[in-house]
Amino acid sequence: MKNIISIQEYLRPALPPVLNCKDYEEEKRLLERVDQILRVSGVEAMFVERRVELFEARAKEGEGRKASERGNALERHIRHSHLALRCTVLRHLRVCSFREMSKALALTPLYRRFCGCEDFEVIKVPGKSTLRDYAHWLPAVEMEKIFGVLWRAVTDEKRAREIGLEAELDLAVAWVDSTCLKACIHFPTDWVLMRDAVRTLCKSILVIRRHGLKRRIAEPESFLRKVNALSMGMSAAARRKAGGKKERKRILRVIKKVSNVVEEHARRYREALDTDWSETDLTRKEAEVILRRMDRVLDQLPEARRQAHERIIGERKIENADKILSLYDPDVHVIVRGKAGANVEFGNSLFLAENAEGFIIDHELKREASPGDSKWLKERYETIREKCAGALAGVVGDRGFESHANVRMLETDDVFNGLCPRNPHELSRRMAEDEVFAAATVRRSQTEARIGILKNDFLGGTPLAKGFENRQIQVAWAVLAHNLWVLARQPWADNQRQPLAEAA
Repeated sequence: MKNIISIQEYLRPALPPVLNCKDYEEEKRLLERVDQILRVSGVEAMFVERRVELFEARAKEGEGRKASERGNALERHIRHSHLALRCTVLRHLRVCSFREMSKALALTPLYRRFCGCEDFEVIKVPGKSTLRDYAHWLPAVEMEKIFGVLWRAVTDEKRAREIGLEAELDLAVAWVDSTCLKACIHFPTDWVLMRDAVRTLCKSILVIRRHGLKRRIAEPESFLRKVNALSMGMSAAARRKAGGKKERKRILRVIKKVSNVVEEHARRYREALDTDWSETDLTRKEAEVILRRMDRVLDQLPEARRQAHERIIGERKIENADKILSLYDPDVHVIVRGKAGANVEFGNSLFLAENAEGFIIDHELKREASPGDSKWLKERYETIREKCAGALAGVVGDRGFESHANVRMLETDDVFNGLCPRNPHELSRRMAEDEVFAAATVRRSQTEARIGILKNDFLGGTPLAKGFENRQIQVAWAVLAHNLWVLARQPWADNQRQPLAEAA
């Protein structure tokens, strides 16, 4: 595969020397090390290889093209694959938007050198839309194979030295923890869900009318104004205010009527667009985008009304598993954390396992609701052992991971049990009598910081990605960038370091 991956580098001028800026030197040194890890470990080669295989599988449908055309398309695709890896890793290291990343590439020679952008006479960098495509260049399943290449490289003494590390990573102990990765949604208040439905349907109707397909309806903007005013009135009618409960019920009944009227109009417009789309200036694919958007809301609106009625008018409880939390993101769950400032969060559960240096050994973002930390550890245990290449000698976690089954599992494999006991007296006894356990428990606080670093410094807080698959691939990229960052900050063999200017 090397003959496919090796490509002609673009000519580019040497990086100009920069004086009196320590931060620039540190940034340059970090990118030099990340560049060497990507090339020497085989991560970049595997990334391009996996993408080329996907490209060739899809290209079989176009067998009628000339061989020269297929060759040119493949060469361009390889070039974009290199750019996709470098640009996306750099974007997560910088924690910026696609637009900001494109601007930074245009402004900074150092970033263009790292990414391999054209930089001779005419500077050519990817735009924000191209960078967004790069962020989905490989699916999450394929990204796991990229992680495997990196793990094998840094856990083997010889290959770690080839990369430039002084020694291979120590994977004897795994510190585990879980957290909530928040979804980019507002607080799922019942009447706000109906307001969202009215907004989406009215805006879809406006789009259809703007493109030439009209049916009798009151001014769509009037429904938007009315539902917004009702939502503000709902918020103002506090529960503890005298007569507040009665007022909230009255307003909700009006919101339900408005949503019913808008739903009837939306179904008429949806049917008209589906059958008479040729009368508009839209293509069929463009029409299908609008139809899918309307169908997603129309399918859930009756249940959203019922949910609001049950909770506000009927004053009856609805189980978390049965609640609609977002009309646009179905794979979001209520996660009760019971912590100050975060008693309840809405998103997906994220599991992490790190080694002593902070290298993330294993991670998983759950589409379904979390089974609980203790069961989750049991599910991921064999995967952690496999990724530690048989070197796993201990597992450390908080009391949420402790259970009789997990204790027996670790004892059976002769693996040190660093899970905090749920019984406070047993925890105090072990802290006083077992120095190894006490030291591991103190170190466990750093895993909380590791979660904060990954979420805030590599995911930018709450990921803006919509849909579980998009959040999953964003987490995968963040973990890859984080691990490269951790490795680049490890003790480095000076004789193995290659300047970025020479490596490019």
